[in-house]
Amino acid sequence: MSGAGQTGHVAGRVSGLWRYPASSLAGESLAEMAVNADGAASDRLFGLVDAATGEIARPDASAKWHGVPSIAARLAGDGGLEIRVPAGQWLPALDEAADRAVSAFLGFEASIRPFRHEGAAGAFSPRYKKAPIHLLTTASLAELKRLHPRGNPDPRRFRPNILVDMQPLPGRFPETEWIGRKIAIGELELTVADPCRRCGFTIIAQEGGVDSDADILRTLVRNNAHNLGVYCEVTRPGTVRPGDATRFIG
Repeated sequence: MSGAGQTGHVAGRVSGLWRYPASSLAGESLAEMAVNADGAASDRLFGLVDAATGEIARPDASAKWHGVPSIAARLAGDGGLEIRVPAGQWLPALDEAADRAVSAFLGFEASIRPFRHEGAAGAFSPRYKKAPIHLLTTASLAELKRLHPRGNPDPRRFRPNILVDMQPLPGRFPETEWIGRKIAIGELELTVADPCRRCGFTIIAQEGGVDSDADILRTLVRNNAHNLGVYCEVTRPGTVRPGDATRFIG
């Protein structure tokens, strides 16, 4: 393995941090991110459902949900969720006005609700167990751009929690090679557990002007077994900040 995998070696530095307070909605960029054993603090507390059927939003599987990643989400100072549809205003999410705005944007009745683990009235269960931390490197984004020059591998398309800036390594998606390794990022320690297998979500237009592009996924299928980025287990909780070094510790 090259120097990028040597114990103690600085593989790169954090250049972006995101949490996703509402599943499938756009993420929230952070100046620092607290990480506990379950992942980023306040990540995926809420979800979006079809009010008539109870169906949970699945932008990867149904065109009716394709507008969802264009809806912005953030946590207010009091911890309450706020959402904003394109060209709209920020609205408290657990409010009829927010549901009306989302429904008008999507073209059917939809409602934002807390997941059941929050214990609130009207809560529901998520459709999958979230991975603790999703890490992606700029080197892998550069490799995707090399293979698909007309594409836009904007990191928001892939919804990482942590983006690590590192030098491009032509012909390689480096973090895929880190499976089983332990890394330290600031106060945080992680074990790289699994590659992140990509689905149709990556080809859909995203909030912030990220256009739809079916060749993004086709390129990953052909060149990296569907994968981009990695899922990590939390070995030691801590806070991460832009500029923090990413080091191999085992």
